[in-house]
Amino acid sequence: MYQSIAWYATLFFVFLIALAFSFVYGESRKLKDYGPIQEKGYKIRKFYFLGLITILGFASALSLSRLPYHAQHAQAKEMGKVVKVTGMQFSWELSDDHFTVGEPVMFHVTSNDVTHGFGLYDENLHLIGQTQAMPGYTNILQVTFKKSGTYKILCLEYCSTGHHLMMKDIVVEPKGGSSNGD
Repeated sequence: MYQSIAWYATLFFVFLIALAFSFVYGESRKLKDYGPIQEKGYKIRKFYFLGLITILGFASALSLSRLPYHAQHAQAKEMGKVVKVTGMQFSWELSDDHFTVGEPVMFHVTSNDVTHGFGLYDENLHLIGQTQAMPGYTNILQVTFKKSGTYKILCLEYCSTGHHLMMKDIVVEPKGGSSNGD
């Protein structure tokens, strides 16, 4: 029953589409003077274009001003320990790999070769922060470690056959002393 209804509905709509094409074809064969309509359309087109540019410009300025990137980079320059991180096939190079609980750390992440994903994991392998490592560009990841322990940096972006080897351990010590495996 449903197949019959679908079949008849399909035939009906195909007929309507064929009818519409026939009408358009028949009307397109008639010659009409489009000069006055064209002139009027060109005058209105300027206002449509200016209105569109104004609306899109306003919407872009409004939405882009709320993005956090500029404020994040400005704030990152002012506070925290700066650690330079360079991703390369198939390792991470850090300017420092020992940190203290409660100290803000600014990871300045870049790459020498291809795009890598910088993923920072706690001891339970829960992702606590991530950014992209891209050649020619530095992304900043701000992290304040809350617990001492050994954290892992893993690559989140497939970068070639040795991608699975791209790991680095960092040590976070408690305030005022070294960690005894806590």
